[in-house]
Amino acid sequence: MTGSTQSLLALADDNIYRKNIGLQIYTLRDQLKADLKGTLKAVADAGYQQVEPFGFPGGQEMVNVAKDLGLDVHSIHFDWEAAVNPTDDGFSDFRKIIENAKDTGLSHLVVPYLHDKDRKSLDDYKRVAGNLNKAAVIAKEAEIQLAYHNHSFEFQPMEESTGYDIFVQEFCDEMMFEVDVFWVRAADLDPVSLIKGLSGRISQLHLKDIKKGLKLPIYGGLPKDAFKELGNGMISMEPIIEAAKAAGVVHCHVEQDQSPDPIASIKESVAYLKRL
Repeated sequence: MTGSTQSLLALADDNIYRKNIGLQIYTLRDQLKADLKGTLKAVADAGYQQVEPFGFPGGQEMVNVAKDLGLDVHSIHFDWEAAVNPTDDGFSDFRKIIENAKDTGLSHLVVPYLHDKDRKSLDDYKRVAGNLNKAAVIAKEAEIQLAYHNHSFEFQPMEESTGYDIFVQEFCDEMMFEVDVFWVRAADLDPVSLIKGLSGRISQLHLKDIKKGLKLPIYGGLPKDAFKELGNGMISMEPIIEAAKAAGVVHCHVEQDQSPDPIASIKESVAYLKRL
């Protein structure tokens, strides 16, 4: 079977990601502020089946309106300091977030970022991993999956290793990854290889494309035009989707951090996926 034929099968009608394709709605953060219901209706009308909100435990209205419009909400990016830097040994603030997430009907919580103070050294990453492991066990008791969402800075060489290597080595079975393929590629790495290497340890993916011709790796900020609609950049999505299914990934979410017309961009990206 040729690679092109395999690509055509990647998002067959019964493919789990086609049936439940998601959108990380940080993509539409400005539009959501201006018109929450109208923006989420545009997401549903574009063909997305679920959304992944941000800012939890804030943003409850986003969740409620999305559900009212028939969009599923399984996962959310949350106030990660409660897990990364707990104020007490019992993780009391994080436990409150877990209770709220359970009441909201969520099954996934995602740590979306690390502040500079928490990633200055490999020892910082080890400390963060230890705290996230404890938080993940607490979350699992409530039947909620905790995961870490990467950028590219985790892949920057530090001493003899990288922060991401530390997470791979240190995360317990309860703690998983949400892999953002854009930032993996920004670090000049192959998303497919990373997904295969973490088989069984990735709960979700962010599907994002990156501008062709960029000189990589880039571990810091990128120009706004580096963020592209799916199919308009250098990342081939078909093998990523195939690898995700083999690795046991549960959900895939489209995201585009920057766009001059975010509504048009999310429509173009989901249309691209439907053509595969």
